[in-house]
Formats: sequence, C-alpha cells, structure tokens
Amino acid sequence: MVTVPTRLESIDCALRNAPAHELPEKLVTALGHYFGVAGLEIYLVDLRLAVLEPVLEPEGPGIPLVATLEGRVFCDQVHVQQPLDHEVALHLPLTVRGDRLGVLWLRIPEAPDEATREELAAAAELAAHAIMLAEVATDRYQRARRPQRLTLAAEMQWQLLPVRSVDCASYRLAGQLEPAYAVRGDNFDWAQDIDSLTVAVTNGMGESTTAAMLTTLAITALRNARRSGANLATQAALADQAIWAHHAGTQHVSTLLMQIDLNTGEVGVIDAGSPRLWRVREEGIEQIELDAQLPLGMVDGTDYDAQHFQLEPGDRLFVLTDGIYDAVLADRNYSTAALRRALHTSLRLSPAEAVRSLLSDLRAFLQDSDLDDDAVAVCVDWIGPHDGEHSAAEERSWILL
Repeated sequence: MVTVPTRLESIDCALRNAPAHELPEKLVTALGHYFGVAGLEIYLVDLRLAVLEPVLEPEGPGIPLVATLEGRVFCDQVHVQQPLDHEVALHLPLTVRGDRLGVLWLRIPEAPDEATREELAAAAELAAHAIMLAEVATDRYQRARRPQRLTLAAEMQWQLLPVRSVDCASYRLAGQLEPAYAVRGDNFDWAQDIDSLTVAVTNGMGESTTAAMLTTLAITALRNARRSGANLATQAALADQAIWAHHAGTQHVSTLLMQIDLNTGEVGVIDAGSPRLWRVREEGIEQIELDAQLPLGMVDGTDYDAQHFQLEPGDRLFVLTDGIYDAVLADRNYSTAALRRALHTSLRLSPAEAVRSLLSDLRAFLQDSDLDDDAVAVCVDWIGPHDGEHSAAEERSWILL
C-alpha cells in the first residue's frame, strides 16, 4: 500500500531539498500548489529589532514594528487573518523555539477554514526552521536583516551570538546588543544543559575590533570550559587564564557569569566586573548585590567563587551592562531617572518584548542620540520546574479581522 504524503509533509520535503538561497521561491511554488496561495512575502526583523525587511522584494519598503499589523504579529506572536478586496491575507509569525525571525505574509483567494489556517501556520514554522538552517550556507537572509552596513567589530560580535531569544517549558530568555550596527565589546552567551541554564554577559575593554577580538577570546574560552563540564568557578578561572596568557593584564573583560538550576530555581553567579543583575517580581524590583571579583584577565591566577540565591517561579532576571544603567543625558542618569520604571512596566511582556521595550525606552531617554557606550540587555524568566512541553498548535492565538 502506497502512503500519500500530507500537504505539510510535501512542503517540508520541498524545503529540505531546496538550495539554501532558493527557499523563498520554493516556498512560493509549494504553497501555491498545495494551498492555492496567490502571493507571499517573507519579512525578517532587522538587527535593531525595529523594522521587518522583505526578502523576495529586497528593494521594497520595510515595515516598522511600531503601529503596524505586521509588527503586532511579530511582537505579540499572534496569527492574523485579514480580509482584502476579493481575497484574504494571513500574517503568520516566523519563530523557531522562541527565536523570532520575522513574519510570513500570505495572500489567498478565499478565507480558509480552521484546519487550513492551522496547516498554514505549521507551514510557516517549517519555513522558519528551514531559513534558520539555511543561514549557515547563504548570506541572502543576513543581507535582508540589515538595512545598513555593520562595522567590522559589530560583524564579529553578531557572529558570536547564539539565538537572541528562546522559549522552553521551564524558562524564557532574550538578549539584544546596542548599537546594533556598531557594537564593539559587549556581548552575551547562553547554553542549556539537561537541568541548568548558563548565561554569560561580557564587556570587553577597548574600541572597535580590539574590543571585539578580546570579547571573542573571552566567550570562546568560557564556552570551551563550559563544554568540558567545568563548574562555574572553573569556567571563570580558565577564561581568566586564557585572556591573561594573551594580554598579561593589559586588557580584561568584565563579566557576569550565571547558572540557573532549572529544577529548583537556585542561581549561582560570579560578578567579575561591570554587568549588573536585577530581579523583578510582582511586588517590586531588587538589584542583586554581589561581591565584586576581578574582571577576567586582569590578574594572573585569579580564583573565583560563585555566590548563590533563590528564585521563585515567575521571577524575572535582567542582566545589564553599564551602557544602559550609566547612560546620561545632560545632568540626568538613566539608572536613577527611568531604569526601575522601565523594568517594572515590562513585567507583563515576554522577555523578547521586555528587552526591546527597555532599549526603546533608553533611546527615548537619550532623545535618539547615539549611545556613548555599548549596551547589552539580557532578560530571563524562570517559569518553574516542568515535566513536559506544550505543542505549538496549542499555544497559537488567531485574530480574525
């Protein structure tokens, strides 16, 4: 007996077999054949998290995230069906495990039934996975994301990053670099193990590619130590030795290194420099006071000690570099004038939106002037211990206009 593949299986097969740079065109053909889709566009969010940039028509206008339907789809992760003249448009998030890539816009001749809408939403997820995998083999999608050229230092920093956001059953995380197209020495890294999440936020001293190369060394050394199974204190010590071996104390990297036990909510943290930590709960905001230890690479043979504190389910942590909390405009300091309000008002937002909202608030505080220093914001929600995952279909939210 011959088994006929479903429409989704056929689309998945078409995307898997497509050359990396031809995914959009293959998606047009497949969705047209199996669902009667008359037109589509893939919009990918730019590096600054401000504009959705088109892929199929790269010369076409971008769509701002603020005050647009597509922006709402991206920011709120909702699925929208919109009537057009004699046709219907679907706006679908392109998201992989919580990492928000952009929005898929589809034009179809008539309103689909609920089952077809769900199939098309699942097809958007397949497309998002395919694009993420294809980015290692083509620059097409990277070019689409950047309406302006990156500095060389920023190129190095973005290549270091893991994905910018992730959703899991027990935690959610997001981070962002600013200035997105000219960042120099600040960066972040994270990795999940079976029952723990490790986060590093780094601030390499210096300017331009000097700072970027220093941060590259620091994050690579931390990853090397972490992947060898070293505990948090040993990770810091080994990275410290690697930086000292190259620079003999003339350059160093301010670092906050944190590990969360995803089963218990216990946090181990090492404060080795300027990144600082805030905990946000319903009842208020608390800066976590930590014992200051030496930045990585400052003194040969430094020993590091992890401190510990406890999270409650629903707690949110922000790790911020000094480009945020020390930002100044005239005689006003962002930390005292606006930071706590911005952190508190973001509590109802997802981590990805909380980070975007915080940095938008910072730019508004600075009246859209350039940041004097690099800025990194990382937001982590510990949801609590969890035994299973929800399917994406169970979490979809549809809006029928």
